[in-house]
Amino acid sequence: SSREITSDMFVHFMDVGQSDATLIQCGNQAMLIDAGDGDKGTAIQNYLQKQGVEKLDYLILTHPDADHIGGAPVMITKFDIDTIFMSDFEKTNQTYVKLIQALDDKALRWSTPEVGSTYTLGGADFTILGPSQEYGDPNNSSISLVIQYGENTFLFSGDAEEEAEADILESGLPLQADVYHVGHHGSNTSSSEPFLDAIAPVYAVVSCGVDNAYGHPHAQTLNRLRERGVQLLRTDEQGSIIAVSNGSTISWNTPPTDTWQAGKR
Repeated sequence: SSREITSDMFVHFMDVGQSDATLIQCGNQAMLIDAGDGDKGTAIQNYLQKQGVEKLDYLILTHPDADHIGGAPVMITKFDIDTIFMSDFEKTNQTYVKLIQALDDKALRWSTPEVGSTYTLGGADFTILGPSQEYGDPNNSSISLVIQYGENTFLFSGDAEEEAEADILESGLPLQADVYHVGHHGSNTSSSEPFLDAIAPVYAVVSCGVDNAYGHPHAQTLNRLRERGVQLLRTDEQGSIIAVSNGSTISWNTPPTDTWQAGKR
């Protein structure tokens, strides 16, 4: 990318328990990928305001599970938002109804971005990797994307599972990334070997809750990452994790974990 590197890009993997919320700031622009559980909305709002976020250039809700969209009505109510991207998978539950209601109240429109399309965030670019087709479940319907700042890349795949990962691989889009936000909170249904081999991450970040009911991250996923020499960071052990990229190197607010402890079901 030939865009000018003038400042740092900050990627905040927020500690929102067993849910997902990531804030990316580049230049004077901000993007939120997922908005945690319903009881996390105000905490996310406070975190964003502490970081000086006054408006969101993008709100990306990867798929309509409650642990990814629950806090979204607070974001929609409290911040001006330019662009809203959502998975095309629709749910009928209360959390989804509340989200649609919040969007309607502010007369906001949303769309599902096309695979291969590219958007800008400050001096960074991000490219949509999925969903490339209709799936029968919300996880595989997740919006996946890779964001590039100078030479550094970060890949997010929501809760996409092996089936969607295979479709992303088939797209032929470049997947290599310095940082992989581990799919589906470290579940063994995601982070398939071919997908990891294509990403070849230096770092992996797991967003999950302490003693969560799912046993995330699963031992199989941790083993796959460990075998590849990936450096692991995780919110259940380390709280909110912040990566800072200057376009060539990435620094962190906390060193990688060395416990490699799987969750307990």
